[in-house]
Amino acid sequence: MLSKSPEQYNPIFERHHDTWVFDLDNTLYAAECNLFSQIDAKIGSYVQETLGLRPKEAREIQKRYLLEHGTTLKGLMDNHSVDPEHYIENVHDIDFAPIKRNEKLRKAISELKGRKLVFTNASKPYAIKVLNRLGISDLFDGIFDILDANMLPKPRLEVYEKFLKDHDVDPKKAVMFEDMVRNLKPAHGLGMATVWINTGDEWGRADYDANIVHAEANNLSDWLHRFLVR
Repeated sequence: MLSKSPEQYNPIFERHHDTWVFDLDNTLYAAECNLFSQIDAKIGSYVQETLGLRPKEAREIQKRYLLEHGTTLKGLMDNHSVDPEHYIENVHDIDFAPIKRNEKLRKAISELKGRKLVFTNASKPYAIKVLNRLGISDLFDGIFDILDANMLPKPRLEVYEKFLKDHDVDPKKAVMFEDMVRNLKPAHGLGMATVWINTGDEWGRADYDANIVHAEANNLSDWLHRFLVR
């Protein structure tokens, strides 16, 4: 029987799960790394330069597109015909040094029984760099990135359906970890168990709905260790 910790207890976790689905940014690595702040700044600069806007205006467009389209990139593609490859190359040109090898995370993920998959709105080359820095790339069975999703971002339902089909995942036997709670809604609707990594960020909490969150934690590796010793 699970411990009734408010961060992890829900009867859904008593089910058998054979697939573990992880978002990448601010989920597999701690938000304190501030890696995504580099990307966030790069996106802001890209919007500013591409659309000829002042910083404040660019920031407003950047975040509005994030909420309305799932990613700023999709908004730029739909409204300004931005080349996605050029965008990705620019915004992912960052310093990965803040990400350190995480033995605690490695141990926890390695003890999960079943397949481990990355499901990200980022690109595969970027994801691999992050996983290598964490020292966990060999633990994963696959990466589903924005190109696999035909440039459509989470939380578009068709993206989740393609992910499940491409990797032959039974959603009722899967657990999804994600720092943006709105991205858990389709996963929950399809039958997946959901774990929200709450980084304290307002964008991560956008569209919060307690009914779609089976567990909430501030740190992925801490939650996994508590889960494994239940």
